[in-house]
Amino acid sequence: MFANFLIGLREGLEAALVVSILVAYLVKTGRRDLLPYLWLGVGIAVAVSIGFGAALTYGPQGLTFEAQEAIGGTLSIVAVGLITWMIFWMGKTARHLKTDLQHKLDDAVAAGKWAVVVMALLAVGREGLETALFLWAGAQATGTTTKPLLGAVLGLAVAVLLGWAVYKGAVKLNLRVFFAWTGLFLIVVAAGVLSYGVHDLQEAGILPGLHNLAFDVSAQIPPSSWYGTVLKGVFNFSPATTWLELAAWWLYLVPTLFFFVRTVWFSAPRSSAPAQASTPATIVTTPGGNR
Repeated sequence: MFANFLIGLREGLEAALVVSILVAYLVKTGRRDLLPYLWLGVGIAVAVSIGFGAALTYGPQGLTFEAQEAIGGTLSIVAVGLITWMIFWMGKTARHLKTDLQHKLDDAVAAGKWAVVVMALLAVGREGLETALFLWAGAQATGTTTKPLLGAVLGLAVAVLLGWAVYKGAVKLNLRVFFAWTGLFLIVVAAGVLSYGVHDLQEAGILPGLHNLAFDVSAQIPPSSWYGTVLKGVFNFSPATTWLELAAWWLYLVPTLFFFVRTVWFSAPRSSAPAQASTPATIVTTPGGNR
C-alpha cells in the first residue's frame, strides 16, 4: 500500500505541478480566456488515463492463465522501463520544469486555442498513462486486494492538495530534493516489479527456471503474516524467489541506483537554472543543499 501511495503521490504531484504552472502562467499573462481550453485538455487526459487503467484491469479477463501471465509479465517489464526513464528525466529536469512548460505553452498559444488543448492533453496525459501502467503493475505484484488501489488514491489525493497549495503559494517545495529521494525508493520498487514480471513470464512458460529456487523463506516469512505483507506491499518481496527473478532484481537495481545517484545527485546544475526555475511556489536546489 505504501509503495502505491508513493507512486500515486509522485506521479500525481508531477501532473498537479504541470497544471498549476500552466494555469498560473495563463493568469499571470492575462490569458484567462484560454483556461477552459487548458482544463479541457486536462480532463481528456484524465479520462484517457482512467480508460487505460480499466483496459489493463479488465482486458485480460477471460483469457487462459498462461496468456494472462504473459500479458502481465510483459506489461510489468514495460512499466519498469517507463518508470525508470521518468525517474531519470524528472530528476535531471525538475529545476527547469517551469521554464520548459512556459515555452511550450507560448508556442501553443501562438498556434491557436486548440493547440492549448493538445498541449495540456500531452503534458498531463503522459503522466497519467505512466501512472496507470505502473500502478497496475504494482497492484499485480502485491496481490488482488483493494489496498494497492487505496494507497494510490490516497497518494493522488495528497498530490492534488499539494499542487493546489503550491499554486496558492502556501507551500514551498524543493522539487529536486523531492524527486531525488523518491526516485531512489521507486528504483527499489521497480526492481521488485521487474522481478515479479519475470516470474509471470516463467509461469507463462516463456522463460525457464520456474522451479529453480534461489531461496525459500516462506516458513520464516509467511506471506500471510503482517511483516510478509509489508515486505510484499513495499518492496514486492517474494519469500520463494527463483534464480532468474533474483538475477533480474540485482542486475536492474545495482546499475540503475549507481547511474541515478551519479546523474541526479552529483551532476553539476546549470548556472542559470536557479534563477529561471525559482518561484514563490517552488525552491529548487541540489539534494542536501540549502533551501
